[in-house]
Amino acid sequence: MVINGKKHILMIDDDEDDFFLVNSLLQDISPDQYVLEWASSYREGLSAIDTRSHDLYLVDYRLGANTGIDVLHHFRNLGFKAPVILFTGKGDYHIDKEAMLAGAADYLVKSEISAALLERAIRYTLDKYDHLLAIEKSEKRYFSIFEKSSDLILLTDSNQRIVAANPAAIRVLHYDEKDIYEVHLTSLFANRSEGEEFKRKLNATEEAVQTEYVFKSATGQELNVMLKASLLDANKQLYLCIIQDVTARKLKEREKQQQEKFAITGRIARLIAHEVRNPLTNILLAVSQVKTEPLSDDPDAQLYLDIMERNCHRINQLVTELLESTRLSDMHLMPVSIQVLIDHALQLADDRLQLNSIKVTKELLDADTLIMGDAEKLNIALLNIIINGIEAMKAGEGKLDIRSYKDLSNICLRISDNGSGISPQNLVTLFEPFFTSKTKGTGLGLTATQNIIIQHKGTINVESIPGEGTSFILCFPILQ
Repeated sequence: MVINGKKHILMIDDDEDDFFLVNSLLQDISPDQYVLEWASSYREGLSAIDTRSHDLYLVDYRLGANTGIDVLHHFRNLGFKAPVILFTGKGDYHIDKEAMLAGAADYLVKSEISAALLERAIRYTLDKYDHLLAIEKSEKRYFSIFEKSSDLILLTDSNQRIVAANPAAIRVLHYDEKDIYEVHLTSLFANRSEGEEFKRKLNATEEAVQTEYVFKSATGQELNVMLKASLLDANKQLYLCIIQDVTARKLKEREKQQQEKFAITGRIARLIAHEVRNPLTNILLAVSQVKTEPLSDDPDAQLYLDIMERNCHRINQLVTELLESTRLSDMHLMPVSIQVLIDHALQLADDRLQLNSIKVTKELLDADTLIMGDAEKLNIALLNIIINGIEAMKAGEGKLDIRSYKDLSNICLRISDNGSGISPQNLVTLFEPFFTSKTKGTGLGLTATQNIIIQHKGTINVESIPGEGTSFILCFPILQ
């Protein structure tokens, strides 16, 4: 404790002459820097230590039935860190070593003490303690950041093996603490080639590398992350990796893009309906008028008129379907269970599933997990996805996997097939009206599905690998 600019020192020594000697030496060399107080016994010394009111402690090794080592143990038992200098006898090297192991900052041989040596030992010990205190505070601050950070923090070695992970990393990546230290950073990448490329880039530059990637958790869940890594310790070849989970942000961005794209599609659909139906109506009226009049001698005239009329009705029907698929219709919302919806959709598709010998596996949450939804419209959306999956799989070899899980405040549904998959270029336009790879499809089924999901304040995303299969991921806000 510093009072009037002076450091307070407690000397624990049962020899009063030694106290007067040390006090005289301090007053001779630095009279205005230190205030020396005396505890004449082991017990008196412990009582003074308990007040924690001194900046430094000078402790004699021999204190009656006790020793200075016992005093050091008392500091440790209290959990009180303070600088202690131990006075020892000449040649007591094993005691000196024991004192340092017990926590002494320094030791002095009593018979060799001089004013300069004493002052220097005190000054150096106090300076060292101040530095250690600053380092400890810094370590606590950084440890707190490490422990409490919402970002994922990993330390990796030169081979990218994880050697330390903060609680956020363990929680978000769904690894047990004992298992994550067997994992390499590159194996967290959903695309392994990107992981290897990241490793090469980091080893080449040894500077901060910040890029957005997709990680895969221990449960197989994909995470959008912003990964920043840099060399932390050149000697130990340790790398610091700070990973920001931007999955929720990316999800919001995709949701906003879907809604904006859908709104534009709806406006275009209404424009097309208006511009197409007017001339179409005139054509139909003209055809009807021609049919009421005597036809030419051409035997195919009636045939041509029928073709014109039939295709006009077909175009009119397509325009109607386009408007229906992009129109925000009235919703009859009520609490519904995802499990019940899936069971009903599978029941409606049962004939097709059996006809194509499709194996269905389900892993669904309890039926009491509810969303607010229009059951009829959601069944249409789910049935569209299930039928698409059935048609993409080979008869007798198909596997349809359906599972639900909670993600933040949403319940998500993953419907996966092992069909032909979708090419990357087709994924971009998958929900656009009239886009289809089927010979007889209209290309409006998934547009209507997206419309239904968006109206339920949900999101729909697709993952696909050509030749391996496709997964539709639907997420809806959980009814609280």
